[in-house]
Amino acid sequence: MGRLGRYAPARRRGDRTPPEPQAGPPEADGEARRPPAVRRALSALKPRSVAGQVFLLQLVVVLLLIATAVVVLVIQDRNRAIQEARDRSLVAAESFANAPGTAAAMKSDDPTALLQPRAEAVRKKTGVDYVVALSPYGFRWTHPDPDQIGKHVSTSYGAALEGEPHQTTFDSSLGKAVDSTVAVFDEKGTAVGLVTVGVTVAKVTGVVQDQLPVLLTAGGVALLLAAGGSALVSGRLRRQTRGLGPVEMTRMYEHHDAVLHAVREGVIILAADGRLLLVNDEARRLLALPEEAEGRPVTAVGLSPALARLLGSGRAATDEVLLSGDTLLAINVRPVDPKGGSVATLRDTTELRALAGRADVAGGRLQLLYEAGTRIGTTLDMTRTAEELTEVAVPRFADFATIELVEPVLRGGEPTGADSRMRRIAASGIRDDSPLYPVGTRMQYTPDNPVAVGMATGRPILVERLALAHGWRAQNPERARRVIAHGIHSMISVPLRARGQLLGVVEFWRSEQAPFEPDDLSPAEELAARTAVCIDNARRYTREHTTAVTLQRSLLPGVLPELSALEVGHRYLPAQAGVGGDWYDVIPLPGARVALVVGDVVGHGLHAAATMGRLRTAVHNFAALDLPPDELLMRLDDLITRIDEDATTRGDTEAVTGATCLYAVYDPVSGGCVLARAGHPGPALVSPGGSVTFPDIPVAPPLGAGTGLPIETAELRLAADSLLVLYTDGLVEARGRDIDVGLDMLADALADTGGATPDDACRAVLDAMLRTRSSDDVALLVARTRLLDPAQVGEWEVPDDPAAVPRIRAEATRTLESWGLGEAAFTTELIVSELVTNAVRYGRSPIALRLLRDRDSLICEVGDGTSTSPHLRRAAFTDEGGRGLFLVAQLSRRWGTRYTDRGKIIWAEQAVDATARGDLTGIPAAEP
Repeated sequence: MGRLGRYAPARRRGDRTPPEPQAGPPEADGEARRPPAVRRALSALKPRSVAGQVFLLQLVVVLLLIATAVVVLVIQDRNRAIQEARDRSLVAAESFANAPGTAAAMKSDDPTALLQPRAEAVRKKTGVDYVVALSPYGFRWTHPDPDQIGKHVSTSYGAALEGEPHQTTFDSSLGKAVDSTVAVFDEKGTAVGLVTVGVTVAKVTGVVQDQLPVLLTAGGVALLLAAGGSALVSGRLRRQTRGLGPVEMTRMYEHHDAVLHAVREGVIILAADGRLLLVNDEARRLLALPEEAEGRPVTAVGLSPALARLLGSGRAATDEVLLSGDTLLAINVRPVDPKGGSVATLRDTTELRALAGRADVAGGRLQLLYEAGTRIGTTLDMTRTAEELTEVAVPRFADFATIELVEPVLRGGEPTGADSRMRRIAASGIRDDSPLYPVGTRMQYTPDNPVAVGMATGRPILVERLALAHGWRAQNPERARRVIAHGIHSMISVPLRARGQLLGVVEFWRSEQAPFEPDDLSPAEELAARTAVCIDNARRYTREHTTAVTLQRSLLPGVLPELSALEVGHRYLPAQAGVGGDWYDVIPLPGARVALVVGDVVGHGLHAAATMGRLRTAVHNFAALDLPPDELLMRLDDLITRIDEDATTRGDTEAVTGATCLYAVYDPVSGGCVLARAGHPGPALVSPGGSVTFPDIPVAPPLGAGTGLPIETAELRLAADSLLVLYTDGLVEARGRDIDVGLDMLADALADTGGATPDDACRAVLDAMLRTRSSDDVALLVARTRLLDPAQVGEWEVPDDPAAVPRIRAEATRTLESWGLGEAAFTTELIVSELVTNAVRYGRSPIALRLLRDRDSLICEVGDGTSTSPHLRRAAFTDEGGRGLFLVAQLSRRWGTRYTDRGKIIWAEQAVDATARGDLTGIPAAEP
């Protein structure tokens, strides 16, 4: 019958002769043969017709929707009613419980008399079933049925007595009901009773009865609309197809066939068994099919196995790309027959694939530059920034990447251009056995080397074939031969420039990828430009950081003095963000005493370091005056206040935002330690037995806070071999860790340092407390206490009588001889005689003399009950006196005055290894 017969319309059953062609338009013929309106309506209502079947389906769908809506509405209404009942009972219970006077009524002598009227009024007004007030032990005070008052309720209300409302849902004789129980608390927070409210769900009005007529009305309207729509669609379809005969169908097929074979896209129609039913001309051309291909299996027409397998599978496919000869095809397959037929379309994408490949390359480069912007420069470290560039470039852009920087840049200096020597700081590749120069190699390129040419011109250089680059090979012929033998065949060199200055150079190498092309210069230059800016920022940060660290290290003590009173260990760790204001110091004081100080200036950077240096200098000056800890901190507070005022006057935004300090003075003679602190963490104390405590030291506000509050001191008595640990807050405080946890960790770390030296104790504490780099700087000072041997101390009470001076002088001489210091007796006698005589003559009782032998020093201290400080002066030739202190100053290494609670002490220190009697030259003698 041919292809036309397959697409021609079938004849109706009962037609004996084919319809004769009619003259005139098809519309007139349709009007003549149109059935009556009643007949059309009856035909539309028949289930066997399309319109009837559609209407029946719509009827079923509408009825199902209505039934579903009713069921859902009933369920929702039930749930809403239960929830509303729960809410109503809970609101009534809480309102009654929290009403003024409820708690007082429950605590009264007759709660029922006070609460029963209120409960009934609330029940009637709110519409609940009951409002019952209970004692905390479950006895009813109120009830709608008076006979139930006073009876016990066995239900447990433990949760309600703890403050949590208790709700239950239960089935009662009137239906489902909800009960809510809440506790009543007095002003002290004590539960004095309970309030329980119940309501039946049936009292909550439902909405089903209100909405059900609406649903039914909507369903009826939907059915009417569906019936009308079906009738209209059926009539329109009949009008559109009634006048179409075989001629018109044939003409339509011819048009479709012409279009099918004229389109520039291959079309194949396949049967369920994989036979070709229809192939258009474009499909024949693309697949090189034979003329007799139609009717044959798809696997027997010479297609590639992958293509035949896809077409014969009948599965859906979208733009699957397969190769057919030299043609790259994009294939779409769609099943169209429930029994297994399918239609496939084919497009030639060979040229499109080439364009897409170039677009992919461009997209890859854009993605490379995007990743470079997010991954390069994450730190302010030059080496890490260079490594990030090599990690981004390999292997997406190059197989190997190397970076060299000018040596002044590595030190944070400015690249002047006078020094062209460079050092390789980063290298990365797809393999580790690269013959390129390793990291750390100092590089000096010859003038004709492409790298040097690029550095001189400031432009990137492309070397497509390294084997032909004579300037590059002449640099090191042997290494060039090894590089080429390794497979590296092309290179791009880009200078790293920032602010017009040469920082270094980056080289990209390829071995397994295709050689570099001119189009690769642009992304290489972009990568280098971004890296150069990051490296320049890191260089400037390195310079500033080095300057700040140098300043801070110069301000912190280098080597602490060796002392007989203490054995000291110390540590300082800068923060990740750079230098800070934490500091410590150990200051020798007169009388073999030692001052320990730890402080912290808020903030980081040069300003904090400079402020720390000013505070440390001030502490040294105040300590030289032998001020007590509380007075020293008060003067520091005044100093910081003046610094802030000066900064405000100058308009300086970097004022001191806060500082803390802990100052302690230890006396090895008595073992006493006086401490004061301003906003600083207190010390830790490790006893000789190993127990760790944190003494309670009164804390004052931070320095510079301007509160004007006095600073209090605390005095501890330290046994020999005790560890006194002073630290800054960076040791015990950390992000995400409470300070109490940090103190516990510090105690555990110190408990394990029994018998260790202070230096070892510092190391153990830092290892235990700082697993990673701290976000704040840390200062740690650990001091092991010592006590002077009592045999090294001589003390005498001096009577207020000048005649007692010779006796005291003689006893001091005998003590020196017992110490083996007889050669220093003459000098000491003069010092003792002058100081004791002045105390007897100008001071008042009590007067005391003390001699201390401390390592290489001999200290003489004379105390009296006055606070008048003597002053050194040069006596004239006509003066009878005034040479005593001058004589003491010439004979001693140093001397001074310190004040006590009961007066003052004049002290003088001598070097015990000096056998000379002192330098007496220059002392004006009195004329006879």
